[in-house]
Amino acid sequence: MPTEIALTKFGHACIRLEKAGRRLVIDPGSFTDVPAALEGAEHVLVTHEHADHLDEAPVLDHLAAEPTVTVRAPAAPAARLADAAAEAGLDPARIIATGPGEQFETAGFTVRTVGGQHAVIHPQIPVVANTGYVLDGLVYHPGDSYIVPPGPAPDTVLVPLSAPWSKLSEMLDFITAVRARQVIPVHDGLLNGRGLPMYRRHAETFAVRYDSVLTVLGEGEGTWIG
Repeated sequence: MPTEIALTKFGHACIRLEKAGRRLVIDPGSFTDVPAALEGAEHVLVTHEHADHLDEAPVLDHLAAEPTVTVRAPAAPAARLADAAAEAGLDPARIIATGPGEQFETAGFTVRTVGGQHAVIHPQIPVVANTGYVLDGLVYHPGDSYIVPPGPAPDTVLVPLSAPWSKLSEMLDFITAVRARQVIPVHDGLLNGRGLPMYRRHAETFAVRYDSVLTVLGEGEGTWIG
């Protein structure tokens, strides 16, 4: 039987995945308790360079404390983090540039990369690279994008609820298009106590309409997949 994956949500867009005692973290950003999220993590995946998805200082601290940990990120943040690692006396080769169309094994997971571009915030704001990650064919983290991954639908999709680059209708269309069994809201750090329930309510309405289950996780809460 396939090994179950434990998924834990941390602040904003950060999640930790654990399988057979091995841990991987995606998007440890500035709205997250990064040291708590990275505890025991062998590998870190970064979707893009924005600070709410990559808080460099505590990631470098984790690399310094755990000499076998590696990081993958799009080319620009990978280069910046590698330079900072070298300045701190760490091996910059532990920071690996990645992009769409790749597949690799890390921390016991099979990872497939999709996407390539951050959603447009404004025509006058430069678009940065964004890599989405599909893990074991089961869990999809799109980063700051509503790109639908090619191939069979994942079991679980992480859905950005609200962002400067998104409209509520786009979020609902993403849920509709992916058709995952389970929808987990993320990217909710900009919503207050009034707005968050409204966004979750709309997400649940569309998830149920298209035969998905909405699983709301608070910070530090988790669920099982597989």
